[in-house]
Amino acid sequence: MAVHDVSVCVYTGMVVWPGDSAVSVERVRSMDNGEPNNLSRICMSLHAGTHVDAPVHFIADGSGVEQIPLEVLMGKAWVASLQTSGPIGADELARAQIPDSAERVLLKTHNSALWAEGATAFSEDFAHVTDGGAEWLVRRGIRLVGVDYLSVQSFHERDSNTHRILLAAGVVIVESLNLTEVEEGWYDLYCLPLKVVGSDGAPARVVLVE
Repeated sequence: MAVHDVSVCVYTGMVVWPGDSAVSVERVRSMDNGEPNNLSRICMSLHAGTHVDAPVHFIADGSGVEQIPLEVLMGKAWVASLQTSGPIGADELARAQIPDSAERVLLKTHNSALWAEGATAFSEDFAHVTDGGAEWLVRRGIRLVGVDYLSVQSFHERDSNTHRILLAAGVVIVESLNLTEVEEGWYDLYCLPLKVVGSDGAPARVVLVE
């Protein structure tokens, strides 16, 4: 059995969405200073690093992250390898030959190379799902979609349609996965976001088991 941790590391100064809070991890009590233990605190957006989006992120009366069914967050998932750094529309998804039985799909693109390279500067031009791609996923009955950069939609898309199409249909969105070392195929997915009541999102540790 092989276990792949596809979460990104969380650390001070890591790349975040422009305008979002910077990540700060601080040791506030240290045994080196004679304290009885080590104690740290973290300041970050709930959408920093690998995280799950909840419906209320873009749907005014949507549910919070703690209400996402666990059975959607765990189960068989298909990793689809899309050799692209641009838009992912219905045509691109159709050509990816995603199995008809797939309910959870993780999209591996050229974005994963940014994590592998340790890039700390935000990239505006990353592979993303278009409105048409989101509608295709909904029609196919996909219940969870994961992407390998900070957002499922384009940085230049200001109306947030991709998010709204997916979340309104009950599709769980997982963002900022690092799929560099993962090959296309079936895996057992375990994605467990923090149980933050009423929140629009939450950090998650995500692993794939083959």
